[in-house]
Amino acid sequence: MAMTNPLQFIQQVRSEVAKVVWPTRREVFLTTVMVFIMATLTAIFFALVDLAIRTGLTGILGFFG
Repeated sequence: MAMTNPLQFIQQVRSEVAKVVWPTRREVFLTTVMVFIMATLTAIFFALVDLAIRTGLTGILGFFG
């Protein structure tokens, strides 16, 4: 790999950053809301699974114990 001087490096970095398509404020807001919704749904799902497993194990242990 060829060595570049710091000035060339900075120019290359600026050139690459200019190619980035930054999200709009609306896109950031919507994706943030979706992340919170999915996290909430995931938490509810695993809470229900935990409750079902706990109830099942309590029933089985109560039956044999």
